[in-house]
Parts: sequence; C-alpha cells; structure tokens
Amino acid sequence: MAYNNKPNPDDRSDNVEKLQSMIHNTIENMEAAEESLAFTDSEQQRQQIESKNQRRRESIDSFRSEIKDETQNQQS
Repeated sequence: MAYNNKPNPDDRSDNVEKLQSMIHNTIENMEAAEESLAFTDSEQQRQQIESKNQRRRESIDSFRSEIKDETQNQQS
C-alpha cells in the first residue's frame, strides 16, 4: 500500500497574531490566579499558584521572543 502523505505548506503568516493572542490569554489566566489567592488559606495552594504564574511569566517572555523572531524574519 502506497502512502501519499504530503506535509502541509509552511504558512506562518498569522504566527504573530496567534502569539499575541496566547500572550493575552496567559495574562488573563495570571490575573485570575492572582485574584484567587485572596480566597485561599492553603499555603500549598498559594505556592502552586505563584509557581504556575512564574512559569506563565516565562512563557510570555518566550512568546515575545518568538514574535521578535517572526517580525525579523518577515522583514528579511
């Protein structure tokens, strides 16, 4: 049986918009998590939320770096 698998074309035209949307969603999640801190008495839950938000901040930095790379590649 022959397979005719062809890769999808590499369309990066909307990568910047997708990354910006991901940043926006991540910031909203961080803000919601920060608000939830006011309603928890659990130190463990507080640490988990703070740890997750730290990872979110790192993700945002990565997204911004990717946006920078994408915009430089589009200019080239």
